[in-house]
Order: sequence, then C-alpha cells, then structure tokens
Amino acid sequence: LGRHSSVLSKSKTLWLGYNGVEKPLRTEKKEAPMGEPRQESVPVLPWMRQPVDVSHCEECPLDLLPCLDPRLMVALQELGFSSLFPVQVGVWQETIGPGAFERDLCINSPTGSGKTLAYALPIVQALSNRTVRCLRALVVLPTRDLALQVKEVFAAIAPAVGLSVGLAVGQSSVADEISKLIKRPKLEAGICYDPDDLPQELESSVDILVATPGRLMDHITSTKGFTLEHLCYLVVDETDRMLREAYQSWLPTVLNLTRSDEEGPVPCINSFLPSAFGPLKTIRRCKTLKAFREGKVQVLVSSDAMTRGMDVEGVRNVVNYDMPSYVKTYIHRAGRTARAGQKGRCFTLLDKVEVKRFKKLLQKAGIDSCPNYSVPSDSLESLRTIYPSALEKLKEKVESETSKKRKLAPKSSRRSQAEGKKSRNDH
Repeated sequence: LGRHSSVLSKSKTLWLGYNGVEKPLRTEKKEAPMGEPRQESVPVLPWMRQPVDVSHCEECPLDLLPCLDPRLMVALQELGFSSLFPVQVGVWQETIGPGAFERDLCINSPTGSGKTLAYALPIVQALSNRTVRCLRALVVLPTRDLALQVKEVFAAIAPAVGLSVGLAVGQSSVADEISKLIKRPKLEAGICYDPDDLPQELESSVDILVATPGRLMDHITSTKGFTLEHLCYLVVDETDRMLREAYQSWLPTVLNLTRSDEEGPVPCINSFLPSAFGPLKTIRRCKTLKAFREGKVQVLVSSDAMTRGMDVEGVRNVVNYDMPSYVKTYIHRAGRTARAGQKGRCFTLLDKVEVKRFKKLLQKAGIDSCPNYSVPSDSLESLRTIYPSALEKLKEKVESETSKKRKLAPKSSRRSQAEGKKSRNDH
C-alpha cells in the first residue's frame, strides 16, 4: 500500500477491498521495451488490480447526492459547499450510495482534491443514527498539524447529527485529554462517598477520535475507560508514511484490540482495558453471536450489520420485521439462511399496502412468486395486554434519545429536523 500510494500520488484512484477476505499478494511484472532492463516487480493485492478511476466521476450537487442526511446537507451548505468533488462522489457511491456494502477502501488522489471530506462525510453519515455514545471511528495521522486539520473537518459536520469529535495529539497534557475523552460519573457536592460505593462506569465522551500514533498508544495502555471494542471505522491517513515508521507498533495493537474472535494475540485485554460500558458490547465482541453459533441461543435479533458476510451454519429462518427498501438488502438478509446448499426460509412481515411493492422487489431478485400467509387476529390476542406498555416504553426511549440529539445539534439543524418531523406528521 505504501509503495502504491507514493508511486501513484498524481493519479485519481480508488481501490476497493472486501472485509474479511485474506488473499496472498501477487506480483505484477511490467514488460520493458526491447533492449531496456525489465522494471522492478511490485507486489499487488488482488483487490488493487482493478481500481476505480474517480476521474470518470463528475462533481455532484448536494441535493442530488443519494441518501445524504438533510442535516448534513445544511451543514455543508453553511460551510459554502454546493457540490462534492469527484473523489468525494466516488467514495460516497461505494460506501453510502448505490454501491454501498462493507469493504476496505484505499483512496489515492492528489493533494487538495478533498480526500479528508471524502472519508469524513460517509463516516459521519453512517454514525448519525447511533443512540449510545461510544468510540466508533478512529482516524490516525503521522503529525499533530495534520491531525488538527482533519479534526476541524469532522468538527464542522459531526455536530449537525449530534456526534462528538475528540483529539489526542499531545497538544495538551494527558490529563486534559482524558477529561475530554472520558466521561466520569458526576458526584454531588457536600456528600461523603464510600470509595466502594462509587459508580464504576466510565463512558466515552466522543464518537470520533482523531489521533497521532504516540498519544493513541498512551491512552490505550494507560487511560482507564479508553476502549476500542466498539470501533467500526479505522482510517489510516497518509498511509505510505504511516506504514514506513513503526510508531510503537500502534497498528498491530489497534487491530488486535478490535479482533472479531474472542481470543487474540493480546491476552486478557480486559485486564488492562476495563470495559467502559459494562454489559454493552458490539456484536464482534459479545459475537451472543458465539452462543448463537453454538446453539445456546435459538433466536437472534439484529440490525443489518449482521447481514454482510456473517456465516452462521444451520440458520433455518430469517424474519424481516420491516420490509427491506432495496433488493440488495433483501438478498443479504435472506442469504443468512439456506447456505451451502442447505434449506431455509425467509419471512417478511407486511401490511396490506406493502404487498404490491414487495412483489416488485422480489421480481428484481428473480423471484416471480412466493407463498402468502395471513396472521389470524386471534393468534395476537394474548399479546394485546402487554403491547400498550411495551409501546409506551419504546416511545419514552425514542423521545429521550431524540431530546439528547436535539440539544447537541446546532440551531439550523434543529430547524430542519422540526420541518422534517412536521412533513412526516402531515404525511
């Protein structure tokens, strides 16, 4: 990656890699003209053999960018943006837009072409619906000045959707950084607390962290409550430079701390990185998924994060509580069952008004017909008594989270949210 990033520094290239697939390096040998020495062989990752040329992309007006959160559109417009540059459009299409699915990206584009916003905008969009504050995105850069510059880009758009951005670069003391990164329990003045009774939960104060390798390692090894177990996105900026220098082996450490298996090369992670959220775990660390695979759990309720590449043997039924909006989403959900030639069934719960649209979606997947099952009203009678209380609890939870986001969002964003809510109510 380092050699390609430097050799092709004047190109406009977007390499796409697929998560979870490890393939050996191949060697590319370029034939030299007769009489000239053959060029040096360069190792090439298979997924880098056919890059996407973003010079074929055109600038896209914000109002035509697919799936862009209206709050982010307002934030970008207030910053003076009316459209996105080609590299930004290319990355958006491969992460959030029509071609979106989980993959690794290697972005290579000239200085000043907008690479920082190219990855910052999709990350902020993807995290915009989070309900619990955890450190979910980490951006690592080689110098303090570069980190400050990238932090400013994130800080300009993230508050619009209620996200908080932190900085760990050694600009201030470790204690000052910890106070901004970790939320400590609040103690009431004038009350004498027994040390054994003090609350132990430490929460992250940021959703996104921009850091330099040295200070990142300081927090990993020394800061109580600092954890990477919920990390969803890792960005290595200035990749060629970052991979040329060891920086205290920060990259292997970060990858080990976000491993998908229970036992990794770093023993007893929790012994020096106490969990900051008690029972809260991401699916990669809880896996719950391990128990499901072993048959100890018969029913698993999950988001679409479970649909991409997760292979669990013997899943007999998939139930879509809500109808998928896109055929690709339906295929990924249904694909959790009937794997490797086995049998399985996929059920989708529909209102009457959704049936026609669902049939059209199936036709796009090459399915001409499927059996229909009506749910008898008497089979729901036993649930009627508990449904109102469950609905009320859900309402309270949603209102609580919405209120928290509204307090964090700027005034312009609140105004657009209110208008959107009025539109939905009218509808």
